[in-house]
Amino acid sequence: MTRGQVRRRLSVAWWQYLALALLPLFVLNALFGEGQGLLPVLAMPLFIAGVASMFVSLKYFARYKHALIATQKALDTAEEPAAWIALAARRRTALLVASLPAWIGALAVFVGLEAVPLMLLALSTAVLFYLYRIPRQLG
Repeated sequence: MTRGQVRRRLSVAWWQYLALALLPLFVLNALFGEGQGLLPVLAMPLFIAGVASMFVSLKYFARYKHALIATQKALDTAEEPAAWIALAARRRTALLVASLPAWIGALAVFVGLEAVPLMLLALSTAVLFYLYRIPRQLG
């Protein structure tokens, strides 16, 4: 498999994980967002938990960054395929952790969290995902 094919597969996977992260929030908000929240008193704590969950991804981003560096060092060597596989595995885990703000937002729909905080949680997930794009230098 060529380097370009690997990059394309990683790009498609990035979009799939972004959809996996954001779709539950948007679908649940569309279905249940108009109703009265079950426990409105939990709306603010869930929003704070969603924002705080962004910091969970720091450790995973560091691991991803080290895998990126290792992949760049392995380019045009015999270790390149293994480096790409390791990078994809690190990124997959990091993307799942980066999905936490949106997933917590999806749960917060049931307690009546308003649209603006929900959009902030979705936006924070999208920003975290942007950090996990494969840089052009690796192409």
